[in-house]
Amino acid sequence: MATSLPISAFGFRPKSVQRRCSRENFQTPVQIKEFGAVSKVDFSSQPPYNYAVTASSRIHIYGRYSQEPIKTFSRFKDTAYCATFRQDGRLLVAGSEDGGVQLFDISGRAPLRQFEGHTKAVHSVDFTADKYHVVSGADDYTVKLWDIPNSKEILTFKEHSDYVRCGCASKLNPDLFVTGSYDHTVKMFDARTNQSVISVEHGQPVESVLLFPSGGLLVSAGGRYVKVWDMLKGGQLLVSLKNHHKTVTCLCLSSSGQRLLSGSLDRKVKVYSTTSYKVVHSFDYTASILSLALAHEDETIVVGMTNGILSVKHRKSEAKKDSVPRRRRPAYRTFIKGKNYMKQQDDILINRPLKKHLELYDRDLKNFRISKALDRVLEPTCTIKTPEVTVSIIKELNRRGVLANALAGRDEKEISRVLNFLIRNLSQPRFAPVLINAAEIIIALPSCSGCPIRKVAWARVTGPFKQALILSHLLHVAIAAGQNLITPDLGDSLTSCL
Repeated sequence: MATSLPISAFGFRPKSVQRRCSRENFQTPVQIKEFGAVSKVDFSSQPPYNYAVTASSRIHIYGRYSQEPIKTFSRFKDTAYCATFRQDGRLLVAGSEDGGVQLFDISGRAPLRQFEGHTKAVHSVDFTADKYHVVSGADDYTVKLWDIPNSKEILTFKEHSDYVRCGCASKLNPDLFVTGSYDHTVKMFDARTNQSVISVEHGQPVESVLLFPSGGLLVSAGGRYVKVWDMLKGGQLLVSLKNHHKTVTCLCLSSSGQRLLSGSLDRKVKVYSTTSYKVVHSFDYTASILSLALAHEDETIVVGMTNGILSVKHRKSEAKKDSVPRRRRPAYRTFIKGKNYMKQQDDILINRPLKKHLELYDRDLKNFRISKALDRVLEPTCTIKTPEVTVSIIKELNRRGVLANALAGRDEKEISRVLNFLIRNLSQPRFAPVLINAAEIIIALPSCSGCPIRKVAWARVTGPFKQALILSHLLHVAIAAGQNLITPDLGDSLTSCL
């Protein structure tokens, strides 16, 4: 017997999974009164995700947020059972008390197909994975496979010895389907072998069966027990759950496959974790539960009860929670001095230092975009107003040894902009050492190779620059020599410049 544990015991699971089937995250339920006991609720797997409610001799189609049926199918002579959508949401199949199986088009009202063959009430119908066949189980102990296009019976299985009250088809294999009976057995049939391939003993009259989407696990409900079977191991029992006080009537699986829900005559819905099979949540209702269904992405939970009440709960919007602004906490000095404290004469107020943001050229240097950094500081607004910034960037590039790379590949216009800046600022003593080194690198660039036109352009641009460079060298040599204006190394320096 599985015991109930609080959700904190499973704190390692993602929050979205924890919240999805939590009681606190659903709105106040909307209650809709039907004409009789609600025996089946089934959601369409396609937008707009309407759901079909089977009650008494009618099938009502509801929108996800509507409280009135948007469509009604009432062509039944007696009680209708188990209305089920096809995978594409376009067809609906239902059984009836008189033994007939009817197929409806959602856009119409009259039955599209009628399958006659059962002699007693049909409580279980479902579409196979190929969408062209219907499986039905009835109180005449038989299970039948029908062909939709021809409206004919294909196979009949007579292996059960009591009422067949539930069943489901595999979502992957069109030939496999499972049925549960009041003879305490659950059988998996294969249409290719004309017989059951797996049979398990539940121990109680089986009220509901559920096959996992992968087809590897089967869940059966009957009596107070919910049992999980491993079909890949021939129907080996994995776990037996006994958390309800009365008969379990319905089963449902969340869209993520991480939650298993069971409804019971004890007026409770239990939510299990499919990793540990422990109860993580529980919902209470006002009457015994006959049917249960979850909408797409678990946005809505719908429960049908014996008193004809349909309970619809919608999940709360998470966006509203996030939109509420957080209250700003008081500053630290508020806790020390108090909220109404006034600055005294001897107090020294220390302000927080303002956060400094990097300039664009500093960001480029930080990300090794050297050419882009050089382009930014060569803009007229920077070279005229703050030439020291341009010089500092040239110095940093030279220190890194990438100044030649930053200057490489530039055309005549870009090179002339660099040279014009050097000519204007070479005469300033604070910039001269850096700019002379930069000038030597520029002159050494292999820009004179190639076509004759580029050679002429290069000579026109660098002509006045070489003259200014010679004068600058003379000035610096004179300053270094002190009293001597001409030194023996002057000739070598001029030669290296030219």
